[in-house]
Parts: sequence; C-alpha cells; structure tokens
Amino acid sequence: MERNGFDALLEQFLAHIDVERGLSRATVKAYESDIRRYTDWLRGRGIGTPKAIAKHDVEDYVAFLDAAGESARSKARRLASIHEFHKFALAQHAVADDVAAAVKAPKASSDLPDVLSIDEVGRLLDAAAMHGSDDPVVLRDHALLEFMYATGSRVSEAVGADLNDIDMDEHVARLTGKGSKQRLVPVGRYAQEALTAYLNAGRSALERKAKGTPERRAIFLNKRGRRLSRQSVWEIIRLAGERAHIDRPLHPHTLRHSFATHLIQGGADVRTVQELLGHASVTTTQIYTHVSPENLIETYLTSHPRAR
Repeated sequence: MERNGFDALLEQFLAHIDVERGLSRATVKAYESDIRRYTDWLRGRGIGTPKAIAKHDVEDYVAFLDAAGESARSKARRLASIHEFHKFALAQHAVADDVAAAVKAPKASSDLPDVLSIDEVGRLLDAAAMHGSDDPVVLRDHALLEFMYATGSRVSEAVGADLNDIDMDEHVARLTGKGSKQRLVPVGRYAQEALTAYLNAGRSALERKAKGTPERRAIFLNKRGRRLSRQSVWEIIRLAGERAHIDRPLHPHTLRHSFATHLIQGGADVRTVQELLGHASVTTTQIYTHVSPENLIETYLTSHPRAR
C-alpha cells in the first residue's frame, strides 16, 4: 500500500504523538528522524509496507546501527522510536502483530570487536571471487571486499570513493571519512589486482546498464549502473560469508575491525593504525591492542631484560 504504507502511517503517528500525547516539537522531530531513517533502510531492503516487516528485519536494522558505529544510547533511542511506531501500527490495524516488541537494544559492553582470523579473511575474499569468475558483479564484489580489507575503510568511505580517489601507480587511495576529513591509505597488491580486474572488465559493463546519464565518478556500481549503496555492501559480505562457511553474522565493519587487529598483531604501532583508520582519538584505536594471555607471556619473556 503505497500511500497507505510507511508515509501515511508515519503522518498519522506524528499527528498522534503531537496532538493527542502533546509531546514537544523537538521530541516529535526526533521520532520522525528515527522512523524515516528506519523506513528508508527497509525500502532499500525491498520492504515497502508495514505488513511486510518481519522480526528479523528489525533485528538486522539494530545490527546495522551497531555496524555504523552508533552509541549504545543512540541505538536504544532509535529502537524506542521503532517500538512506538510498531505499537501504533498495531493499534491502527495496519499490521496483525507487533514484530518489534521482542527486539531488545544490545547492552553496552566492553567486548572486543568482531574480528575474523587471517584464514577466515582469506576464505571470505576467495568466496567473493567465485573461483575467478569474470562476471561483472563478481569482479565488483571481490574488488570491493579486497579494497575494504586493504584500506580498513568504513562502508560509507568505500561506496563514496570515486575513480580519481585511487592512484594505482602510487598504490594509495584517498578516503573521505567523518566530518569530510580525508586521509591517504596504502592499497596492497591483492586489492590492486582485484581492482584492476574489475575496472578493466567489470565496471564498464555495469556502467552501460545505467538509464540516462551514466555514473562516471563512483568506483563501485550496482547492477543498474548507479553508485553502490551501503545496504548492498551489507548483503555482499553476508553472502560471501555464507559461501565461505563462516558461521557467524558478518557486517561491513567486520573487515575494518579485522584490518586493524591484523596490523597490530603484525607489529604496527597504535598511532599508525589510528591514522589509517581515521580515528580522531588514539583511545578509540586502543580496542584493537588486545592480545591473548599466551602472546602476552611470550612477549614478556622475550622482551623483559630480567624475565628469565
């Protein structure tokens, strides 16, 4: 129901909390922002009506917020808005049941970020390559994931990257991060090879599918020849994870976490990793400095002058 779908229901909901519940203008605006972002994400997933939303969609959206770096407080507020919206939809008989009711906001914790082992990253990237397939979409997916692991880019930085942001001769890429801050990061050999294959044989095929003016700037294009969306990247890494038989949920930030952790484990100092990740504070980067007790003991025994 197009006009009777998200837009009409949202208008009714906002009128309800404004007039009947008498909430402040700022609170109404906050609800509107939260729910519009939620319904835009659902539309990007191919869901256009409240009746089509399932519990796992709400759970995936919360995971999406987590991967996007939302704070625990922000996630809790957004989910509270979603709960209110779904309760209203049920009261208005727009849905048969409240699929969001049992979805809880994840608790803030000091748990380490979700990281793949080096072997798992290799399996994931091999799975994305589909045994060397020359299909344009496969070439794109492989190049995208290689690029994200090579650069530690956020998903927004990867999909926002333009062709003139990569210098293949100098082996570097320019990423535009939060607050439009730019940084240069190296691009390793495997990523360069995957990008070259995609740019030579895949991107032009996708660009030709564009209706109207072709997309000339973006590196990564969707099947319609337009710039790839963040939601699409989520799906690409999920499917690659399934093919690689990695039996836990993956999200675009998993590659960023793995990039940082593997650099630290390989001997990179925290300040260097901070610059590569584009973190404003080194404190944020220090979550990647975790080591196992075994490594800690080994390092102590080999490094401390009076350990032995």
